Amino acid sequence: MSLESVKAFFAANAPDVEIIDQGASTATVPLAAQALGVKEGQIAKTLAIKVGDERVLVVMAGDARLDNRKTKAAFGARPRMLPAEEVLELTSHPVGGVCPFGLPQPMKVYCDISLKAFDVVYPAAGSLTSSVRLTPARLAELVDAGWVDVRQGVVVGE
Repeated sequence: MSLESVKAFFAANAPDVEIIDQGASTATVPLAAQALGVKEGQIAKTLAIKVGDERVLVVMAGDARLDNRKTKAAFGARPRMLPAEEVLELTSHPVGGVCPFGLPQPMKVYCDISLKAFDVVYPAAGSLTSSVRLTPARLAELVDAGWVDVRQGVVVGE
């Protein structure tokens, strides 16, 4: 069901985007990077978090980590990762295949600026073996995402 909703999303919104099925698990950043032959940072991981009473998706570079202080400053509340069951219910995608595409209901989506370090990124496509190839700008445009800086360890001047 999940992969089907992603296919329908791209058919309606970006028919030029091809869903890549690696035939191997891409459920973790290292597995996805290995299967696609790219750097771990190019894997656009989607985190489902709760901030205050709101549930949002944050898409960030695979090698970036969420900074609680920056996230609280950006969203006004301390972030909490959602449990796997709730992620599946909200997105229709299993953990390891979570993406901002083909959602059963509208959700706010944010892209972390860590994605801008790459010309091309690979978010999951709703299953444990699929992804899509997009520029960070196109990713944000397709899901109407806002840009935030919620990553850890950024040096001034980066």
